[in-house]
Amino acid sequence: MSLIEPFFMAFLLSFVAIKFTAPYAAKVGLVDLPNARKVHDGAVPLIGGIGIFFSVLLASSVFIEYSRTLNLYLISAALILFIGVLDDRYDLSVRLRIAAQVITASILIFGAESYLTSLGSILFFFELKLGYIGVLITVLAVIGSINAFNMVDGIDGLAGVLSIVTFSSLAFLFYQAQNSWTILPILFIAAISAYLFFNLRWPFSSLQKVFMGDAGSMLIGLTVVWLLVIGTESDNPAFSPVTALYLIAIPLMDMAAIMYRRVKKGHSPFKPDRDHLHHIFERAGYSRKQTLVRISMLSAILATIGISGELFVVPEYIMFIGFLAVFATYNWALAHVWQILTWIRRTS
Repeated sequence: MSLIEPFFMAFLLSFVAIKFTAPYAAKVGLVDLPNARKVHDGAVPLIGGIGIFFSVLLASSVFIEYSRTLNLYLISAALILFIGVLDDRYDLSVRLRIAAQVITASILIFGAESYLTSLGSILFFFELKLGYIGVLITVLAVIGSINAFNMVDGIDGLAGVLSIVTFSSLAFLFYQAQNSWTILPILFIAAISAYLFFNLRWPFSSLQKVFMGDAGSMLIGLTVVWLLVIGTESDNPAFSPVTALYLIAIPLMDMAAIMYRRVKKGHSPFKPDRDHLHHIFERAGYSRKQTLVRISMLSAILATIGISGELFVVPEYIMFIGFLAVFATYNWALAHVWQILTWIRRTS
């Protein structure tokens, strides 16, 4: 099947859904207002995630063959979208959000009977099989991915572009493996691309600005982690578990680093602040557009390294050591970011 038709259908559906629902967002309270952490002009509709979901839902009914696993995914996606909408409207507690994420993960894991059973040969000597503890690891992975994409959604376009990098990588790897799930990431690439027209207001500045909201970022996080599980655990695996780390490297590393710093300060790991990677770039003097480009390029480079490791059959333990080295470098750079920037200014 050609991938062009599903792409254009999802793009068009998403564009139309966002275009015609945005004016009604204020009537139901789905708008984002500026505050100490959120710097933007006026009340911005939080309906991007809703448009993305319904375009994928309708397009998948046309282009993806029905299966029990697909049905369970769509039910779970609808649930996490609903929780995200409630969070956008009423600012739900962390406990309630985590509980909803655990329930959503359980629907997929026990309904589809699919979860992480192995982390591959990341320890060199043997395959690290998980057994039934894989259920717990998968639940934690779902929670981690949902919150990683939620936390990285801090400046215009960032969550959208980073997710496109991940979905593009997944589509390529699924296509290479002739896996039947290839179309789902294509639908998300198209739907998110349409959303970015409104979020970035480029190239049409006349479009009304919208955000994807927690509903959109949580939906993306759930979809990404589920495709990662399917990609490693299906009868026709598309990639190894360690490759998955490279495909979501920036959201994953940013979440882990920021939560570590919060706990170290004696704060809740879920307490909002302005210490994310994109905030650091902004405080260093980069514009939001420059920040978006640089972080997106870094994400694309890391995803390319992961894909290359998969294509050239680089041993999994080497790829894992490489990722740990990247993560260690990332943490060191954040801890010394001002010294690094000072040095760059002095030498430039």
